[in-house]
Amino acid sequence: MSHILPAPLFVPRKKPRNLAQGVVESVTARIRSGDCKPGDKLPAESDIMEQHGVSRTVVREAISHLQAAGLVQTRHGVGTFVLAPQPARLSVAAGAVHSLADLLAVLELRMSVETEAAWLAATRRSAQQVAQLQAALHRILSGAALPGVSVEAEQRFHLLIAEATGNRYFVDLLTDLGQAIIPRAHLAPTQIAHAVPGGAGDCLQRIYREHEDIYFAIERQDPEAARAAMRTNLCNCRERLRRAQAMDGAPAPA
Repeated sequence: MSHILPAPLFVPRKKPRNLAQGVVESVTARIRSGDCKPGDKLPAESDIMEQHGVSRTVVREAISHLQAAGLVQTRHGVGTFVLAPQPARLSVAAGAVHSLADLLAVLELRMSVETEAAWLAATRRSAQQVAQLQAALHRILSGAALPGVSVEAEQRFHLLIAEATGNRYFVDLLTDLGQAIIPRAHLAPTQIAHAVPGGAGDCLQRIYREHEDIYFAIERQDPEAARAAMRTNLCNCRERLRRAQAMDGAPAPA
């Protein structure tokens, strides 16, 4: 039987990059330590707001990140509950990604894997998978007002491509990496603004157009174009991360 976790639930361990990340880190720490057990119900949004001194928007963004990481599940009209931990199959699982350098390393792995996944998806995709990709694509842009929604949609877009390959190992790899495949989920707004001259809004527009190119190549079953579009997206993502890293004053990897 689940029980509601008592206040105070959220105690920041260190200064977070942004407010939502602070909530995410606090909840994650409690889950990893076993203080929050599977089936436990998180406090109401209003309670989290008061406990952590943040707005409702920040709380909802944090919950979206936790959902995408597979740590909690929200049952509409009931509440948000802690999920049972899933066994990690890779040493590069999402929990092992702690820095921009880690994210750049993950991108190198993805460039090797996802370009070929896009090629295979373009040759093997079904009409239903094309429709699912289109829905995820539209959600990336329509969720601009809620960063967590947009990030979740982008993650789903890449997972759908993996599924369209018909090879479950592509799916396993991206699932294990979790939100590490979406670097902007780990960046503060100031870093995103620095990464693209036009700021966060222009960044999302560019990301949308890059994913649109991938989508259309897969839709028309053009494997070479799909591979090229995926590589362009990941290379551009790497450059955006390098700019964000430069903002922190950390040296970019060679």
